[in-house]
Amino acid sequence: MASVNDRGGYLRPGHAAADRQISRRTLVSVLTVAVLCGGVIAYAQRDSNHTVSTATAPGAAPTVGSAVGPDNSTSAIGVGPTTTIAPTASVVAAAGAAVDSQGDAVGAEPTSATGCVVVATKVRLGDTGADVNCVQSGLTKAGYYVGPISGTYDSSTEQAVRKLQTDKNMFVDGVVGRETGLFLKVWPAETLHVVHTPPPPAGAVDLLGYKLSDVSVSGPQAPPLPPNSGSGKRLVYDRDQQRVWAVSADEVVIRSWLVSGSQYPNEHPGVHKVFSRSPVSTAWNGKAYLNKMVRYDRTPIGAIGFHALPIHVADGTAYQTDAQLGQRLSGGCTRQANLDAAFTWDFAQVGTTVIVI
Repeated sequence: MASVNDRGGYLRPGHAAADRQISRRTLVSVLTVAVLCGGVIAYAQRDSNHTVSTATAPGAAPTVGSAVGPDNSTSAIGVGPTTTIAPTASVVAAAGAAVDSQGDAVGAEPTSATGCVVVATKVRLGDTGADVNCVQSGLTKAGYYVGPISGTYDSSTEQAVRKLQTDKNMFVDGVVGRETGLFLKVWPAETLHVVHTPPPPAGAVDLLGYKLSDVSVSGPQAPPLPPNSGSGKRLVYDRDQQRVWAVSADEVVIRSWLVSGSQYPNEHPGVHKVFSRSPVSTAWNGKAYLNKMVRYDRTPIGAIGFHALPIHVADGTAYQTDAQLGQRLSGGCTRQANLDAAFTWDFAQVGTTVIVI
């Protein structure tokens, strides 16, 4: 009988050695996924086949790990004794985040400018005015631009931005957004665009009947969708607003809620698809549970997904409160209130579109 390898595929009969080589090569990237999300990976070994095993819920007996495939079926991932392998310092460094004694990524929020700051959330080719002056000044100080501070975002300014983004392993689009703005020290205070809606009445539900959290709101009361945020059934995640919208196939906003996204430049804007789901995953040092993990982005250093608030294994307490949502507190993944995570788990099956802005 075939078993499942650490890429979620089946080990081929007669190809065990080759499959083991593939599994070993993916270990570093798998461990990095855990670092990004503040998660723990249990690395299992059975009959010399290396497989990844998910953790059980707090207080539950150890069980065989599972993963949800494209057809939403559940497959066994590993059995037998498990050992926890901590990622190396180089893996942690690659994630762009430090890891504290609780296993969650930590670090001071990147500071905004000490001089000028941009007002627009995107500054790009063809723009003119004070924001462009600010960007050009920042590029000059960083050593990427030698032209005049003209206030016109011309091709030489765009080329300088692209060079910076390439050098710093950012998303390369020639547009100054949050990550580029933070590096140039021209980005405003992080909470400027975060909208806090009033807590809903006790027992309030969204348009599909799912109970609302204290930081979520039913569709008709939701802040407006960002422009150019796609079409069809999807989740829309706006990093500036630290907010997610769930949109139906007929363009109705079902629900919207605040999240805590990454402190670091490892979230990629664009169109993504949910490709993997785990009921429970864990932090790399075994001290935090991440429930209802829904992964939507493959990055050069690992995967990023939505999950419930991280839970300390030792005492069952949460790493943060619902009231702290709307702040960037994670190392890569997108934290949600537990009620919002439950909605996301049901709404975002494998193949669901996720738009990151």
